Amino acid sequence: MVDIDLTGRAAVVGGSQPLRAILETPTTPGPWPGVVMIHEAFGLEEVMQRQAKRLASAGFLTLAVDLYSAGGAKRCLVPTMTSMLRGHGKAFTDIEVARSWLVESPDCTGKIGVIGFCMGGGFAMVSAGDFDAASVNYGQLPRKLDEAVVDACPIVGSFGGKDFSLRGAAAKLETALSNAGIENDVKEYPTAGHAFLNDAEAGPKVLRPLERILGIGPDPVAAQDAWKRIDSFFGRHLA
Repeated sequence: MVDIDLTGRAAVVGGSQPLRAILETPTTPGPWPGVVMIHEAFGLEEVMQRQAKRLASAGFLTLAVDLYSAGGAKRCLVPTMTSMLRGHGKAFTDIEVARSWLVESPDCTGKIGVIGFCMGGGFAMVSAGDFDAASVNYGQLPRKLDEAVVDACPIVGSFGGKDFSLRGAAAKLETALSNAGIENDVKEYPTAGHAFLNDAEAGPKVLRPLERILGIGPDPVAAQDAWKRIDSFFGRHLA
């Protein structure tokens, strides 16, 4: 893991000050396709860092941008979530800064995907038109979904059947993408809840008992299948 300072780039286009990211590099010979990774609502904590490492192990040069760089979750959570729901704002500028860094990296092939989890899944969904492939994982769908997917790149989406905050989201997304002629692989896992791709519980420890009651957290069986689909989808579209 290498810390990347994107502050200078962000300053030019009105992004966060400061802006940081972590870079995970594959062990195979490069250059590699790139992936911008967008963290869940709890931030770029250890669980998310391991997700970035896992993507690199699959052969993707992974830049995980920290949308809470300018003050941490307490200061940045509300404006970042607001930006995601509105479909514009500084957070999207930060994501574009990360994408442009990968574009200019000599270690990147120029093919770039985006992946997001929870809140990050919502950002990946809205940002899909700027990338070559997108992985939307239990992310909030845009209110005007049909309009949002018109210019989208191919999308692989994974949702939990026990995620009551996103009931029916998988079917809605698949229908909208298919109607728009966008290649997609969207799947709902009946046994899984929210955040099922995580390999451990996340967030403040005081919240974890509530998360267990709500069925939020790892589902290793569903996660294994979802990662296979993501790796395969990115492998095709970022080759």
